[in-house]
Amino acid sequence: MKVTKYEHACLVLEHHNERLVIDPGGFTEPLPVLDNVTAIVITHQHPDHWTDEHLARLLDNNPDAPIFGPAGVTAAATNWNITTVVDGASETVGAWTLEFFGGEHAVIHPSIPMIDNLGVLVNGEFWYGGDSFTVPPKPVVSAAIPAGAPWLKISEVMDYVTELAPKRAIQTHDAVLSDKGLALSAARITDAMAGYGGELTVLQPGESITL
Repeated sequence: MKVTKYEHACLVLEHHNERLVIDPGGFTEPLPVLDNVTAIVITHQHPDHWTDEHLARLLDNNPDAPIFGPAGVTAAATNWNITTVVDGASETVGAWTLEFFGGEHAVIHPSIPMIDNLGVLVNGEFWYGGDSFTVPPKPVVSAAIPAGAPWLKISEVMDYVTELAPKRAIQTHDAVLSDKGLALSAARITDAMAGYGGELTVLQPGESITL
């Protein structure tokens, strides 16, 4: 499975010549024209994780690709046919087996209303939690780990990656960080993963890794 990171929280996975797009949002530059997109996942409704413009571009070239997301995404993305998923749901589309876990976005502040958020376990291997510290009830081989956000502090991220214990990981949710801030967060995540023998790879937008 190949994973390509784009700006902020957007990932494109490739497997058996099919693509899965996760969280193409407002902090992500226009994606290249992608063909063979057989599924799209949106973890939650915040605009840094999806936009009408991204979905329009993707579906123009891949009109049959289903979009999966929790109820908040269905309510927000009214221009699109969203397949609503819940905690524990499983969907198989082409080369992709998608298992959804979680329920709520991480707390930003008690004054800010909570919204729903579902992470996705892809093909029983790659975990992407969206904006949450959800740990799925299955072992995780590889993962995307948030590096910076209004809802996290780095000690929480270190505890999270230690509990997940993926063998390999990349960073995500990093548009809010300067280059120096990303380097600092990556160093702390690397230290946490080294404690159990895991490895973090820092990707720049457009760079890929094969897991």
